[in-house]
Amino acid sequence: MSDIEGYKAYYKPMNQQMWRDLELKKISKQELVNTRFAKLFDHFGIEVDGQYMAGRYQEHLKHQGQVYPGVVDLLDHFKNQGFRLFAAKNGITEIQNGRLEASPIKPYFEKVFISEQSGSQKPDKAFYDWIGQQIEDYSLEETLMIGDSLTADIAGGNNAGIDTAWYNPTLKENKTNAKPTYLFSTFEELIEIVER
Repeated sequence: MSDIEGYKAYYKPMNQQMWRDLELKKISKQELVNTRFAKLFDHFGIEVDGQYMAGRYQEHLKHQGQVYPGVVDLLDHFKNQGFRLFAAKNGITEIQNGRLEASPIKPYFEKVFISEQSGSQKPDKAFYDWIGQQIEDYSLEETLMIGDSLTADIAGGNNAGIDTAWYNPTLKENKTNAKPTYLFSTFEELIEIVER
């Protein structure tokens, strides 16, 4: 395993495609988790136990708490302006909770909603309905889904009937059916959108 960059170059798009397949209900979360590493290593002619590798990966991943540069200042700004902040995440509860604990952003959110706990996930309307049931005074009209994934965040907001803001710092073309209400490439643009 000398070519780590080669493994990463293959894994990233393969993993993203598997998450898209999960969003489209082509595969189950269990299949994604238990087979992605077996598929990765199989591509390079190596046989591994996919479940074992998934466990090792999850153990390491849950200690990673990276955030976009500037996001702490952004959240601080919104919190100081009196906005209620919630997080909606697809993924495995143990990993997502660990990543939040390892990051500086957890204190900004009133509550974090993780798909594994709901039985549905972004972009399913059911996931957003589940979230709305747990937020006091929840209002579709006063909710803005902010995210960087067209197929999960923006499509999910579309399905739920709420406004969306797509974070697109590289100005990628939207080749999906998801329709963001707003598009922003900098956090300053997002502040202008929210405070209009």
